[in-house]
Amino acid sequence: MQVEYGKNKEEHPHPVKAEVRGSLPEWLHGTLVRNGPGLFSFGETSYNHWFDGMALLHSFTIKHGEVTYRSKYLRSDTYNSNLEADRIVVSEMGTMAYPHPSKNMLNKMITFVNHTVPDFTDNCACNIIKYGNDYFATSETNYIRKIDPVTLETQDKVDYKKYVSVNLAISHPHYDKEGNSYNMGTSIANKGKTKYIIFKVPAADLGKTQAGSDWTSPLKDTEIMATIPCRSMFTPSYYHSFGMTENYFIFFELPLKLDIVKMATAYMRGVLIHLIDRRTKKEVDVKYYTDTMVVYHHVNAFEEDGHVIVDVIAFDDHSLYELFYLDKQKELSASSTVVKPTYKRFVLPLMDKPAETGENLVKLKYSTATAVKEKDGKLHCQPEVINEGKHAHLSVQAFKLDVETKLHDEWSAENCFPSESVFVPRPGATEEDDGVVLNSVINCNPGESDFLLVLDGKSFQELARASVNVELHMDMHGFFIPLHDAEQPPEGTAEAQTPRFFSTSTEGEIRITKILKEKFPQASSLKVVDISGGCGAMYEIHIESDDFRGKRIVQQHQLVNQVRPRDRAEETEICVDAYCTDDYRKPPNSPIQAELKSELLLEEHREDR
Repeated sequence: MQVEYGKNKEEHPHPVKAEVRGSLPEWLHGTLVRNGPGLFSFGETSYNHWFDGMALLHSFTIKHGEVTYRSKYLRSDTYNSNLEADRIVVSEMGTMAYPHPSKNMLNKMITFVNHTVPDFTDNCACNIIKYGNDYFATSETNYIRKIDPVTLETQDKVDYKKYVSVNLAISHPHYDKEGNSYNMGTSIANKGKTKYIIFKVPAADLGKTQAGSDWTSPLKDTEIMATIPCRSMFTPSYYHSFGMTENYFIFFELPLKLDIVKMATAYMRGVLIHLIDRRTKKEVDVKYYTDTMVVYHHVNAFEEDGHVIVDVIAFDDHSLYELFYLDKQKELSASSTVVKPTYKRFVLPLMDKPAETGENLVKLKYSTATAVKEKDGKLHCQPEVINEGKHAHLSVQAFKLDVETKLHDEWSAENCFPSESVFVPRPGATEEDDGVVLNSVINCNPGESDFLLVLDGKSFQELARASVNVELHMDMHGFFIPLHDAEQPPEGTAEAQTPRFFSTSTEGEIRITKILKEKFPQASSLKVVDISGGCGAMYEIHIESDDFRGKRIVQQHQLVNQVRPRDRAEETEICVDAYCTDDYRKPPNSPIQAELKSELLLEEHREDR
């Protein structure tokens, strides 16, 4: 069976209940929002390239063991203009828009210039990203579109250029534990210079959740973290991602170039590897380079023993982009092998001592990567090949690789084509694969439905699949939003005041969770959230256990408060919601809950006296 990349898909803006087979983890609550092209023709005109199709957002919401699905086209200016004209009138990356044949020559020239030169499309069909408390559909132009992650409604149009001088910006930002976002863009011929800019969008202020006419863009406080000169004013590199460690940014300046004058791509040789110190906001003195390749996605980056290690998926050339022209897709079968990805590890030594020409400066024993000093002082970097993929033009399996043992696990099913995997860690997890892996899967078996696949992160075994009576589209990237983020709690509540990015846990959360699990081994529900922004000054604890049965509220709180870190006992404040199992199952406004609240107030009054 074959997936049709260029087939127009129908949107489903109202929730569709999925049929769940298997068992979803009790802790898994949230929404997976994904993005990708879904509409490829207007009237008698069609797009040439898969990347050019109109953005179709779709989501799977997981709550209390049930899954609902919905999808909706992004109502961008591009979408609306094409729809109104009943033809393609805005150019995309692989498709040039032309004037309507009924116009006279002057009008044709005006239309052609207006739609191709001064402005880019806002058809944001690549990914979903988070800035502050807001979520945006994004592509790789200067425009992003704010969306409602629950209803998928299109909201504000945001122009990067109003906040940071970039004409193009990528769709793969990084997030730190404080909730700050880091992204990268290209500033073209600004004041006679073309440069790459890495910028930071700060985490949302405490309690700031705006909506409607009061909304202001989180980009208003954007900070420039680094600028990197481009080798050529009118042919900057095309790049899709970059790397970040605790102290460094890593940018591969690739040989795949954007010809701004011709609005096309060119291919050159050689790759410069830029290493930027996040503390000084400047490049390190060492110059790194490697052989010709094209990188679309970074896998990982970290620091160890005076080295920066960066893992990427590399291709020999730019044929992957060429592959997704829709006329070429029609010529391929599902098993056609056309491009081959390679998982490469580069090791960049941080030189602090003189070195001899020809010396390999990589001192890590576990990696075969090299960085040899050349006569001109540059380091020629050769990667370690971690894995060589077998890649057809369709994704046919989900894949987990242990980069130390080189052992791997995979999931596949006949005539099923999974999307990009999204890992969701279990709250309080201490091991890196403790969680689940989510994939939307197109099922081409006759009579069977497409589905959301849920895999166990450790064993990579299928836990559940949620089938929907809807034809899914082949998407690109997505973002998992924990339930408390997606629901946008009211301003003033503890959740609304939490600015962190919730898909990771702080050291304090992990430590307190571990202590509570040891103290209350029968707890049926446990959640620890640092509501002080990650500094460990205040924690909110929700715990449900039979250990609290028969105890007054204050006694319950006293039991839980014993977990307060001894070294910061006077500095750490803990807010506790403790319930015995039966009481917690009661509705929030039930008489017993009211009695619990009254008892708490009475006990606090007694203690004050």
